[in-house]
Amino acid sequence: MTSQVSNAATDKISPNLPLTAEQAQLVARIMAFTEKEIVNPGPAIFTIYGDAGTGKSVILAHLFAQIQAAARTNARTPLTGTENYFLVNHPEILKVYKEIAGPQPHLFKKDFQRPTSLINQITQGKKRADVLVIDEAHLLLSQADHYNNFYGSNQLTSLLQTAKVIILVFDETQVLRMKSFWTEARLEKLLAPYRHKTYRLTHQFRMQASDELVAWINAFSHGQLNPLPHNVGPSYDLRVFTDAEEMRQAIVKRNSAVGLSRIVSTSGYPSTLDGGHHYIQEGRFRMPWDQYNYTKTPWAELPQTINEVGSIYTCQGFDLNYVGLILGPPVSLDTHHQLQVNLDRYTDVEAFKHRADLSDPTELTAVKKQLILNSINVLMKRGVHGLYIFAHDERLGHYLSQYQQ
Repeated sequence: MTSQVSNAATDKISPNLPLTAEQAQLVARIMAFTEKEIVNPGPAIFTIYGDAGTGKSVILAHLFAQIQAAARTNARTPLTGTENYFLVNHPEILKVYKEIAGPQPHLFKKDFQRPTSLINQITQGKKRADVLVIDEAHLLLSQADHYNNFYGSNQLTSLLQTAKVIILVFDETQVLRMKSFWTEARLEKLLAPYRHKTYRLTHQFRMQASDELVAWINAFSHGQLNPLPHNVGPSYDLRVFTDAEEMRQAIVKRNSAVGLSRIVSTSGYPSTLDGGHHYIQEGRFRMPWDQYNYTKTPWAELPQTINEVGSIYTCQGFDLNYVGLILGPPVSLDTHHQLQVNLDRYTDVEAFKHRADLSDPTELTAVKKQLILNSINVLMKRGVHGLYIFAHDERLGHYLSQYQQ
C-alpha cells in the first residue's frame, strides 16, 4: 500500500537504497572513470542527462558515498586523501543531503555545499577540490549574480578551474531562470575542450504513470497540447478540476490518507499582501504561497504546508504522493486550440533578468516562453501516484476536462 512507503525525502535518495542493475552499472562506470582521471591533469567531466524523476539524485548519493569511503579509507586507492564536495544550488535539496550525511560513516555535513560558497572559499585559498559531484547542474548560475554573492561569469566555468574530476546531472527542461539559463547545446560547447563522458537516463522512476501520460507532459512542456491519454497507468490517478477549491479538498483527503500531498502553482498571481502573506485566489479557493522555510525539514514534509501553495522553488527535485497543480494565467488556449504562453502575465520577476548574451528579441521571447513551460514540466512531474489539474483559463480547463467525460 502507498501508506507503507516512507514519505521522507532522506529515505528516497539514501545511499542505503538498493539500485537497479542499470544504476549500479552506471555508478561503477563513473567510479572507474573518476579513479582513472584523478591522477591526470584536470578537469575531466562525466555528465548524466535525465528528465525529472529518472533517478539522477539516488545515483549521485550512492556515487558520492563510494567516493568519500575511498577518500577516507586507510587502503591505498587513487582517491585516498582527496578532498571532494557534493554541490547543489537548491537550499531545500541541500537540507536533505546534509541530513543523509549524519548516519553515514564516511559522509560529513560539510561535504555538501552550495556552489557559490565553495567557489568563494577556493578563491580565498581556504579550500581545494579534487572531485566535485553536482546535482541539479541546470541550476548553476551562468552569469554574475550579486544577490548570491557570485561575481564570476559562470559557476561551472569557475568550478572547472579548480577540480580534477567533475560529475554532474543535467536536465534542460528544468531550467527556470535567466541567470541560470542553460541548454544541452550550451553545456556541450562549454565542455567540448575537456575529456568528457556522457550517459542518458530514460526510465521514469517517480511517476507511477503510463508512458503515454509522461509523453503528454513532455509534449505540453514543449508547447504542444494533445488530448489527454485514456491510459494513464493502472494505479495512477489523473483528474481535471474546473473548481480549484474542489481540487484542494481532494488533495487534503489524499494527504490525510497517505501524506505528502500538496497544492502547487505556476506563477502569474499579482502580489496582494494580506497579513504578510501573498495569496492565490481562484473563485472560492484562497491560499497563501509557500513561505521561506527556515527549518531543516523540506517544505513538503512540514505538516502545516498543506495550507500553503508550493512553487518550483520549494518542490523542484522532490517527490509528492499526489500533486494538485494550478495552471495560472501565463498559460491558456487560443481560439485555434493551440497552447498559448502569456509572458505579460508571468509575475516571477526574478525569472527574466537581463542577459547580455541573449540580445535577439525573437530568441529572447522563445527562451522566456520555454522557461515558463519548464516550470510547468517541473510541477507536473512531482506526483508519484497522482496529478490533479486546475486551469485558470476557462478554455484550457474545458479542453482538459473533456478527458474526464
